[in-house]
Amino acid sequence: MTEAHARKLAAELQGASREQAMAKVMEDADQNQLDASVVKITRSTNLRPVPEPGSPEELSHSYCTDHMVTARWTVANGWETPEVKPFENLSIPPTASCLHYATECFEGMKVYRGYDGKLRLFRPDCNGERLLSSAQRASLPSFRYEELKVLIAKLMQIDGPRWLPKDQPGRFLYLRPTMIGSGPHLGVQTPKEALLFIIAVPWPDPSKLKKPEEGTKPGLKLLASTPDTIRAWPGGFGYAKLGANYGPSLVAHGKAQAIGFDQILWLFGQDRQVTEAGASNFFIVWENKETGKIELVTAPLENQLILPGVTRRSVLQLARTELSKPTGSLAPVEVVERDFTISEVEQAWKEGRIIEAFVCGTAFFVTPVKLIRNGDVDMDMLEAGAARGGYAVQIKSWLEAIMYGKDGKENDEWSYIIEGESEK
Repeated sequence: MTEAHARKLAAELQGASREQAMAKVMEDADQNQLDASVVKITRSTNLRPVPEPGSPEELSHSYCTDHMVTARWTVANGWETPEVKPFENLSIPPTASCLHYATECFEGMKVYRGYDGKLRLFRPDCNGERLLSSAQRASLPSFRYEELKVLIAKLMQIDGPRWLPKDQPGRFLYLRPTMIGSGPHLGVQTPKEALLFIIAVPWPDPSKLKKPEEGTKPGLKLLASTPDTIRAWPGGFGYAKLGANYGPSLVAHGKAQAIGFDQILWLFGQDRQVTEAGASNFFIVWENKETGKIELVTAPLENQLILPGVTRRSVLQLARTELSKPTGSLAPVEVVERDFTISEVEQAWKEGRIIEAFVCGTAFFVTPVKLIRNGDVDMDMLEAGAARGGYAVQIKSWLEAIMYGKDGKENDEWSYIIEGESEK
């Protein structure tokens, strides 16, 4: 905001209430939107070694690429010029809003090196929309969500060639766009300053990390949550990707891991509705007791108890378009989004109607579930439907083909090609 603009705004606000003044300032700031087209680029002169797949650096989840994106926002000036610059630690005051009042949100995405040599993002506008929704829930500033993919493209035009070389297709980097309330203001109030940053991290392929023990089958073991442990509730923020959704869940997660389980299967309410598995969306394929038809069932979004996952949305869309008819050896399925309980799952398991269960998300992608423990009952998800399963494998194969431009598969609506890569 220029000095002349500030004087004009001050004159307009004479005699206005504090609420009216803040509303006017916010309206004025909205005119200075996040604009990826004016990004400032500063290249690093000290490039980091690129870790090998499976190396300690990759497994650490903390080894970042050479550059990062930052964009600062203030209530007075709106969004400032975004930057692509050498990766560095952040400097924020101890009184920053995010450190005290959880004014923070983030996204999880991947950038893929395709088998056709191209760099791709998978449905980035869905992530942008969700980041905007999360920011609004945490009283963080608005932005044009379409700008997010352009900023990521600017970052990957520089780091992509070294960290995802064309001669090593089938690899990806994990992307973490994050927004924090960064201003030095104690007191429970809407942040007056914020910082958007984007980092990229080499990430191990989850399907190659954990090899099953001799004689066992691959898949996750889930421990059903107890009635006194709740992840999300109606009217809360379970639908938003806020750090506040994850930190409190780590106690239960740690207890589950200590007794040999991978994730918590989060239940809700007196009837113990199935919601999510860890930080992933949960699906079950079973035979409907009344109709005999095969259903792909997952929790609904309407009550805002679960995260509206991008992979979840894609699984549902593919199932509705591709699995509504016989596919290879797979019988057609009906897609059902509804509340269902752990008692229904247990009954279906006892009656041999379960075909398979799986989770999906950016980190775990599409991963089968092999066992669910509810109280003293262990339900083998692979045993009963072994002869009829394979839906998760098929869906995963379709998604991989789109993400990596594999086998000539392409989806212009879901793929965002990053052009203009620089030389290494």
